[in-house]
Amino acid sequence: MNDRDLVRLANEVRRYAYAPYSKFPVGAALLCADGTVVTGVNVENAVNGLSLCAERVALFKAISDGKHEFVRIAVSCASDHCRPCGACRQVLYEHAPNLEILMGNPEGEFVRTTIAELLPDAFMLKR
Repeated sequence: MNDRDLVRLANEVRRYAYAPYSKFPVGAALLCADGTVVTGVNVENAVNGLSLCAERVALFKAISDGKHEFVRIAVSCASDHCRPCGACRQVLYEHAPNLEILMGNPEGEFVRTTIAELLPDAFMLKR
């Protein structure tokens, strides 16, 4: 899947987000190394700490489906180019330290970066 299609898919799934508190729906589309694309949306809870971001939802869905190699993730929100939060950066880095990130907007435009650029000197336990 090319970059524009991945961003478009992140934009499309954003409508399924459950964001009644923040009013900030986010969609994500994660490209696995085998070509599979797994989507996710943010899911909020009245207890904010129990909420999940779209990026982690997509990653956890992929892992629960047996996927463990990831190439690229597109993230899209209703405003400017959507950036993963700190928690998502740490989780993404642990599972895909070479991951490319496409930070998209509703018009389908995006900025390309990597998880290593967004989270320099990331925390990592030895496995």
